[in-house]
Amino acid sequence: MNAEDAGEDRAGSGSGLRERKKRETRTALSWAAIRLTVERGLANVRTEDIAAEVGVSPRTFNNYFSGKAEAIAARQIERGRQIAEELRARPGSEPLWEAVTNAVLERFALGLPTEPGKAPDEHWTAGVRVMLGEPVLQGEFFKAAGVTKAELTRAVAERTGTDADREMYPELVAAAVTGAVTVVSERYVATDPPVPFEELLRDAFGQLAAGLPEPRRKKGRGSSA
Repeated sequence: MNAEDAGEDRAGSGSGLRERKKRETRTALSWAAIRLTVERGLANVRTEDIAAEVGVSPRTFNNYFSGKAEAIAARQIERGRQIAEELRARPGSEPLWEAVTNAVLERFALGLPTEPGKAPDEHWTAGVRVMLGEPVLQGEFFKAAGVTKAELTRAVAERTGTDADREMYPELVAAAVTGAVTVVSERYVATDPPVPFEELLRDAFGQLAAGLPEPRRKKGRGSSA
């Protein structure tokens, strides 16, 4: 390796390190925004509080986000990208819906203080439920869902050998995954008694993999004998 090549490698390494640190700071700010909002309520959280939680200046926060709503929704976007990355990395031998389920379980990381297979903490879920219902956040969540669907569409297309621009299949799968994750997340923080996230997710994706068959109706009023 000559001196010029070595210099380019060092420059590339430095650039990669800077990008990684930026991503880590962005993630830390988003998590801080979520934690503080869940604990205090959105109206009681300032951008200065979020910056202080991470140990950076308010100016640094403003370099990453336009406000606390965007910071909160950023976690949803990053989560979607991570799930898409994991889906690409899953073994090719896995059936699609098995790969999707494993990818989501591996990278979802909602941040709830609970262990796999255990019910969520009631105080945390109550705060998350309030946060998800904040009208101010709905627009950012909607935009984040669009970004997530686009990321998953490309990953599904690559995995299935389909054309995302010409065929509906990858986008339909991505839309189904995005919708299922939303439903599972809402059920996860609202179900009483609480149900473990993994159990809800496997149930949802199992129904999708089976083609959403119509459930057998119990006999009763309004049903035929």
